[in-house]
Amino acid sequence: MKLLPAAAVCCLVLVFLFDAALVEARSTPSAQGQWSSMFVFGDDFADNGNLPKLKRGQTPSESIGEDTTRQWSYPYGSYLSARGPTPVPTGRFSNYHIQSDFIARILGLTEAPPAYVLTPDQSCDPSGMTFAFGGAGVHSVSKSVPTLTAQVNMFTSLVNDGVISKDQLHRSVALVAISGNDYLSGADVEDAHLSSFSDMNTYIGGVTSEIVKNVERLQKLGLRKVIVNNLHPIGCTPMQSSLSNYTTCDLLGNYGSALHNNNLERLMGRKNNAHILDLYTAFTDIVNHASRGLSDDAKKFNRNLVPCCVSAYDNGYCGQRSPSGERLYELCENPDKFFYWDEMHPTNAGWKAVMKALEEPLKEFLDRDYVP
Repeated sequence: MKLLPAAAVCCLVLVFLFDAALVEARSTPSAQGQWSSMFVFGDDFADNGNLPKLKRGQTPSESIGEDTTRQWSYPYGSYLSARGPTPVPTGRFSNYHIQSDFIARILGLTEAPPAYVLTPDQSCDPSGMTFAFGGAGVHSVSKSVPTLTAQVNMFTSLVNDGVISKDQLHRSVALVAISGNDYLSGADVEDAHLSSFSDMNTYIGGVTSEIVKNVERLQKLGLRKVIVNNLHPIGCTPMQSSLSNYTTCDLLGNYGSALHNNNLERLMGRKNNAHILDLYTAFTDIVNHASRGLSDDAKKFNRNLVPCCVSAYDNGYCGQRSPSGERLYELCENPDKFFYWDEMHPTNAGWKAVMKALEEPLKEFLDRDYVP
């Protein structure tokens, strides 16, 4: 067997950290004054219903993929099960709210704006629209899921057609949430022919460069404030920490996240009217055992690295059922004590803690004068 060069091995660790499991709102007075609309781009950290539901009689593999439609089924969206007769999954990759919902609340909205595919043609909600699709990246991670560029193209068409007015653009904030799907098995990285650390940096640099190019496109279209996620510590996701029985984060995986974030920060520079949301630090302060005790929010979680919903089988996934309907997963009793919901997505409580840590710098950015 021919061994891979060290640089390629390092990057492929990043590639295989995630497996094939991929993975509305109404206006109220804005807490930040002028910002009362939001447009969301990215992946499963921000998708609130763009991936399709399974049709009657359709198997998961006949849709986008075996693991990408689970967010429409129990236990996803089960947060309210103790408060109502029936849980109502909403297409979010969590037990309730996700990152974009908490940002929307900071703006004074009740939740993230409606999903693009759930919005009537040639219309836009006053609160904005969500273009994010679970499993998306800047490259073609899945042929059935639009890339970040394709999502911005959808948005551009609505702007050019006058569906999204200049007035709405003027009072809108954008979120760009790209969370690592470009480093998945099956993504374009497999064809990158990595043979050195230079090649690895070039590939990661290409991913971050595409993010920044699309940020610039959004700004040229008239969006006055753009929020950009950096990459969370993927070595701490349950998918990776499971290798140590959920006791420690994978250092090499987190190193890959750090490379991505360094490239992103360098390319963004001091770009006016754009803000990098530091998910890496916010996640790490909560889930990394080395940081335990430093954060009050970390103390709320009895299980920092263990997922609330976990498959009973090595290659299974949260929400999986047998042909007879038997559950093939285990579900925790109290998701509020768990930071992670499934193998890579936070719980409602997890996202709440993360966005609480990032709320003040985000508000400072939103309050800052727009620079033409």
